Amino acid sequence: MSQRYVIHLPVVANDLPAAQRLARVIGRWMLVLPMADPGETTVSEEDHQLVRHRVFCDLRMPGGRRCLLREGHEGPCSRRLRRWPVGPL
Repeated sequence: MSQRYVIHLPVVANDLPAAQRLARVIGRWMLVLPMADPGETTVSEEDHQLVRHRVFCDLRMPGGRRCLLREGHEGPCSRRLRRWPVGPL
């Protein structure tokens, strides 16, 4: 059995929605790296790191690939981004 290691890279945001948006951007960018698994990305409060919030839907789609839309999205899963109304960051 081979060992796997997970890299924890702290990035700070002011609130949960901002942290989730930033994590999605970073996770999607990391798709260029074959060893990255952005579907498992979570965020947590600095002082409550055991309480994690999922960032991506991450459900398996036909062909074994994972959905890359945000957790709790409406409509069918997709590997492509949807255009959402622009709001305050």
